[in-house]
Amino acid sequence: MFQPPGFEQRSVITSLGRIAYYTNTSSPWQDNTTVSTDKETLVFLHGFGGGSSAYEWSKVYPAFAAEYRVIAPDLIGWGRSEHPTQNYKIDDYLTTIREFLQQTCNNQPVTVIASSLTAAFTIRVAIAHPELFRSLILSAPAGLADFGDNALNNIFAQILNIPFLDRLLYYTAIASKEGIRNFLEQRQFAQPSRVYEEIVNAYLESAQQPNAEYAALSFVRGDLSFDLSLYIQQLTTPTAIIWGQKSQLTGPEIGRRLAELNPQAIRVFQLIDDVGLTPQLELPAVTVGLIRKFLPLLSS
Repeated sequence: MFQPPGFEQRSVITSLGRIAYYTNTSSPWQDNTTVSTDKETLVFLHGFGGGSSAYEWSKVYPAFAAEYRVIAPDLIGWGRSEHPTQNYKIDDYLTTIREFLQQTCNNQPVTVIASSLTAAFTIRVAIAHPELFRSLILSAPAGLADFGDNALNNIFAQILNIPFLDRLLYYTAIASKEGIRNFLEQRQFAQPSRVYEEIVNAYLESAQQPNAEYAALSFVRGDLSFDLSLYIQQLTTPTAIIWGQKSQLTGPEIGRRLAELNPQAIRVFQLIDDVGLTPQLELPAVTVGLIRKFLPLLSS
């Protein structure tokens, strides 16, 4: 998988297994006069879907490597992290996100930058453990069952509840090069021309890791979905939200409604024109600019 220059892969052990992560430890980001532990930490958490991994943020997080300690993990069940053979539940990710932050950030408050369902999980972790967070910058945070509307309630999700057929469909329709490209072009990106070969190959490599189907199928079946509107009013961490105007699975109207539930914590709700679910991949320079804009705003 793609690893930016100056970053190395490390890992920590959580209650569900080993989580691999990438961090800026060498030239050109670190030298004898620069100690990463003296810097403020930014943690980048990827969303879920066939082939998801820390690659999702890899065009964004190197832009902060000179000024910050950067950490970008592959969450449990994804990328190069461990893939336990189990049906994943919401508490699995709430627990391992908390454990990962506690182990890598020494219980110091950090800024977490996260996307989609993982961003929604992060909100719940921040509600339960506000001491771990300095601020949140979230891309399309949605529980996928928000305001009682299940975004994954479709015939494909129902078919994936059928044993044996679910794994057959995973390897033929989700974890294939054609399947990944089609999803990226038709559902994840606003402009198909922005999907290039490196992106497809990175998703494909993650999707074809041994036992990668367990986390992906748990996600697609809706086992990890919940109604974020029932929790978001409890958030106290200063937060900024960005949302692709052409995000298909969860449109911006969901984001506006969620943000309006807690204007005290959610200080910014920013739409991005002509972009889909992952502006961090589709328009990374714009995403970098917005993160830079929000960091001082949320710390003031």
